[in-house]
Amino acid sequence: MPTPASICLLRTSAIGDVTHVVPLVRTLQAAWPQTRLTWIVGKLERKLVGDLPEVNFVTFDKGAGFAGMRAVGDALKGQRFDALLQMQVALRSNLLSLFIKADQRIGYDKARAKDGHRLVVNQRIPARTGEHVLDAMGSFCEPLGLKQTQVRWDIPIPDEAHAWAAEQLPGEQPTLLVSPTSSHVLRNWRPERYAAVMDHAATRGWRVVLVGGPSELERRLADAVIAACRHAPLDLTGKDTLKKMMAMLVRAPMLLTPDSGPMHMANTVGCKVLGLHAASNPNRSGPYSDRRWCVDKYDEASLKYLGKPASEIPWGSKIERPGVMDLIPVDEVIDRFEACAAHLGLA
Repeated sequence: MPTPASICLLRTSAIGDVTHVVPLVRTLQAAWPQTRLTWIVGKLERKLVGDLPEVNFVTFDKGAGFAGMRAVGDALKGQRFDALLQMQVALRSNLLSLFIKADQRIGYDKARAKDGHRLVVNQRIPARTGEHVLDAMGSFCEPLGLKQTQVRWDIPIPDEAHAWAAEQLPGEQPTLLVSPTSSHVLRNWRPERYAAVMDHAATRGWRVVLVGGPSELERRLADAVIAACRHAPLDLTGKDTLKKMMAMLVRAPMLLTPDSGPMHMANTVGCKVLGLHAASNPNRSGPYSDRRWCVDKYDEASLKYLGKPASEIPWGSKIERPGVMDLIPVDEVIDRFEACAAHLGLA
């Protein structure tokens, strides 16, 4: 198969998912350094990955509706790609892909396609089940004749972000970062349970730092967590940026979080993740490199809410039901904290 001159990647969101695309970009660059890569990405997500070298980014403003799609079309006017990697199956993304001209239009297999996806692609990735989202993204190079055999991120972090993180987290005291909020609210744990784990870490000599974005949901949950704490954490909610968060994750050995973007950001820099999983399957969407420190109640949730074990429900099913995260007890999270601390030599 000849080396493609140009490839367009379409994955606009969300934060966790765009981190899963970065290793694919690295795979393509390593195999075909002369191939021009263009990535259609969301406004927020571009703030995290938009400085990857040798990639032309085109921002899609999903809030602008059809005008946002037309703006992408205008930015690509006159361009035709050898291949489009259509890595998002939502209706909006399928419509957006119609503004991109490409000979090969590679999409998901039939089982994972929806919302008219089959109408906008002419090739499909191999049909597989039981794989992590990152591996599914990586398989988009297979119809081009490549295989992703290494996973590398190296997302750039500016010096000023490192300097800011050093000011917030000075010295050698081990830091537990706590990012309590997923945009999927039914994935969020109870404030008093976060507080119990945070208080435990504080009594063990750890610096505990609450982090999150500027949204009202994140501020409200952060306030509830702080109110339940006996040992006040350092509250940086709404004060960082995505790059500053990455820099903090470089300095912090551990992050406590539900299935969310920060979980995958942490994984890219080797920060260990105390992941809270009941609504989602950690083997599909948990921290890719190391899931030993996650608390996994997904099978229990499947039995309780769906009446069958996780092995009998479709791969990737989300069990986002009221109360599902209550299946995760505080003592099991503290156990994972202690085990991870011991592994890191910080017990």
